[in-house]
Amino acid sequence: VNLNYICCKLSKNDQIYHSATMSEEDKTTPQEGEKVEKASTPEEESTATFEPVVRLEEVETKSGEEDEEILHGMRCKLFVYGETLLDKGTGKKSWRERGIGEIRLLKHREHQRIRVLMRQEKTMKIIVNHVLDPRIKLEANAGSDRSWVWSAFDFAEGELTETVFAARFADSDIAGTFKAKFEECQKEMEKLLAGEDSATGGEEADEAAAALEKLKTTDDE
Repeated sequence: VNLNYICCKLSKNDQIYHSATMSEEDKTTPQEGEKVEKASTPEEESTATFEPVVRLEEVETKSGEEDEEILHGMRCKLFVYGETLLDKGTGKKSWRERGIGEIRLLKHREHQRIRVLMRQEKTMKIIVNHVLDPRIKLEANAGSDRSWVWSAFDFAEGELTETVFAARFADSDIAGTFKAKFEECQKEMEKLLAGEDSATGGEEADEAAAALEKLKTTDDE
C-alpha cells in the first residue's frame, strides 16, 4: 500500500470537511469587520398631534339639588310593591328590588319644603322622589328590625304615582336613626304647611273684607 497516497487522500477529506463546516458556521457567525446588530432597538415615540374633527364644548349639568340642603342621608336597598311588567293588568303584586343607593332628606333653601330623594348607585337614576308628607307612616316590615315600609305619591318615573316602598338598612341602629330623622322632618313640614295655610287664610279673609266694604251702603243712600 502506498502510504503517500493514503496521506494525500486523508488530507483532501479533511479539507472538504473543514470547508463544509466553515460554510455552515459562516451562515450564523458574523465575519470579521461586520457589525453585530443590536438585538432590539428602542421604538421612537410619536410626536404627531391630531386635531379633533368636531369640537364639543363643555356643558354644565345640573342635578336639580343645587338649592337644597342635605338633612340626612343613609345607604339602603329599596324595594317597591306592585305589578311587574309581565303581571301588568292582572292585579298580581309582589315585592321587587328597585335599586341600591343613598336615601336622602333634602330641604329647599328658599321655600323650606323637604322631600325624599334616592338615586341608584353608578347610574344615578332617580328611584325615589316624593314630598315628605306629614301623614306618611313608617311601619316595620314583617320579620325585620332594619326595614321600613311606607306609601307616598312618588314622582320618580315622571308622573305622580301612589307607590309602596320598603327600605332595608345595614342594621337596626341605622334603621332607627333614619326613622327618627324622618319623623323629625315631618314635624317641621307640618309646621311649615300649617303656617302656609294660616297665611293663605288670612289673605283670603282680608280680600273678602275689602270686597264687603265696597258693597256697604251709606245712610244717605
